[in-house]
Amino acid sequence: MTRPQADHHAARSAATRAHLLSTLVRLLDAGESFSELSIQRIIEEAEVSRATFYAHFRSKSDILIRLADDLRESLLALARQWDPAGEEGADRFARFFGEVIAIHRAHQGVLTAVREAASYDPAVGDFYTADLEGFDEAVVATLLSEQAAGSTAADLDAVAASRIIVWGGNQAIAHHISVDDGSGDAVFARELARIWWYGAYRRPAES
Repeated sequence: MTRPQADHHAARSAATRAHLLSTLVRLLDAGESFSELSIQRIIEEAEVSRATFYAHFRSKSDILIRLADDLRESLLALARQWDPAGEEGADRFARFFGEVIAIHRAHQGVLTAVREAASYDPAVGDFYTADLEGFDEAVVATLLSEQAAGSTAADLDAVAASRIIVWGGNQAIAHHISVDDGSGDAVFARELARIWWYGAYRRPAES
């Protein structure tokens, strides 16, 4: 295969993969349950063959994980910008969580599917757990760094505190989005920020 042919093939392959991904997003955003979606339903909607699907994805779980992986990168890019130093952390956290909630709302169908599938699909469950563990580790690192600098209370258990605010915060965001029309996002982001900041990063030390 010549270089132009190879480039054309790669471009077509990438376009087909993107088309399948966007098809699944469309179905999920329309309210279809991931557990009830079949590969046949996806390929019919995408108007491709079963062989084409399996040329790009190993399974229904694989295509969902690929979608979620792209989303995770967006959230991690936000998390990497977080620095407790400088500006008042509670205000910065509020803006951070406002952006996180906006991303969650924009991709609610995919995130709902991931949480749903994680309860019964080991591959998705492993991905979901690893995803949160990555955020957990990042928060532990910042808490320990703040403790070393004397900014965070020395009696704080960084591991336990991170586990509570990361895993609990994730569930809280998911529930908030499911029951709120978006009008309460700013208030929710502010309260979540203050719980993180004053409950962990700047919690008063025990006397």
